Amino acid sequence: MNKPVQIKRDENIDYNIQKYIKPEYVYIPLENKNGVVYKHLVKEGDYIYKGQVVAVNEGINFPIHSSVSGYATMGNNKIIDDGKKVKCIVIKNDFKEKYQKSKLSVKEKYTKQDFIDALRENGITGLGGSDFPTFLKYNIDKPKCLIVNAVECEPFVSCDKVVIHNYSDCILEAIDMIMEIMGIPRAIIGLKENNLDSINSFKKYLGTYPKIKLGFVKDAYPNGWERNLVRELLDIEYDKYPTEQGIIVSNVSTIYAIYEMFKYNRPLTERIITITGTGIKNRRNVKVKIGATISEIIANLDGYNNLKNPIFIAGGPMMGNSLPVDDVIITKDLNAVLVIEDDFEKNLPCIKCGKCIEVCPAGIYPVFIMNNGNNIDKLKELKPGKCIECGLCSFICPSKIEVREFVRMAKVKVSDR
Repeated sequence: MNKPVQIKRDENIDYNIQKYIKPEYVYIPLENKNGVVYKHLVKEGDYIYKGQVVAVNEGINFPIHSSVSGYATMGNNKIIDDGKKVKCIVIKNDFKEKYQKSKLSVKEKYTKQDFIDALRENGITGLGGSDFPTFLKYNIDKPKCLIVNAVECEPFVSCDKVVIHNYSDCILEAIDMIMEIMGIPRAIIGLKENNLDSINSFKKYLGTYPKIKLGFVKDAYPNGWERNLVRELLDIEYDKYPTEQGIIVSNVSTIYAIYEMFKYNRPLTERIITITGTGIKNRRNVKVKIGATISEIIANLDGYNNLKNPIFIAGGPMMGNSLPVDDVIITKDLNAVLVIEDDFEKNLPCIKCGKCIEVCPAGIYPVFIMNNGNNIDKLKELKPGKCIECGLCSFICPSKIEVREFVRMAKVKVSDR
């Protein structure tokens, strides 16, 4: 198995959470980065309550909710974090935060089916970047272990650490409730072994939860990858999903979203993201509305530093996507915004050094995939679909080739056949 890579990090973290939860408009996308299409359920002129279902994935009856109250206006196209421009429902904020009365009552007790239904009805998804509906993970028989992924291995991204620092007691309470509802005998919170702030935050309350333990991985990238985390903490392998082995893995910010669902019976309409980089005047973690635009958020948080050639990255520097503009909407899976100077070296021809093969955590051959981009039969043999898009192949390449982008394109070509 290839070894994780040490990457320089910015560990100067401000644990205060700033809020920008008053956008003028929100844009609810009708397609996500995984190509899932949602059917819109409202029309122009409708009054929309905060938390109201405005679109649904009909295949699994999975809803999207409005993050504000106000009036639906004419639809628009906006860019999401993978660079696609998609159709959106546009809602003009009336700044009243009005909920429907039915969403103000809190459920006292959950059966397993109640819990799974609540995860679906409240639109809880993986906040670590997958945007995978959480109810599908928990819909298994006799789960053996819950792993809470708090590793956060992307450089410069700190939103999970900030959530832990501010809400560690709430996270532990939610884990305990999930274990009782689901009948899960044990839980492990996966952390980097040198993340002392998060470790100490949990240790303050951990003594009252004997079935919840801390587990540790080395501070290297991509040790937060789900498959690697299961391997390191439990020494267990699986084919496609950890649920095959009775293991549920949830990101720590997702667990906090579940806590808020338990306490307030409200859907996922806000999240905390990291806004950072040399192009940002004040780097911070911010609570934002799903559907708000990044340009409006940054403009209201002191704005940009002057850069000659700025690069705007949606996500972290390793797995994020470089975008031409900042008019991008906040989606549930977007955990960071990075603005830096474009002072990178231009790429040179491949020297066939094989370094991308050496570091690939998925055990595939990125350079061969890159060189066989038009040979579908060969691409199928090389299995680009196993790529986790961690970006290590691009990071390690001495010729500065964006190898990951070639593998991404190959994944699409193979999946379309």
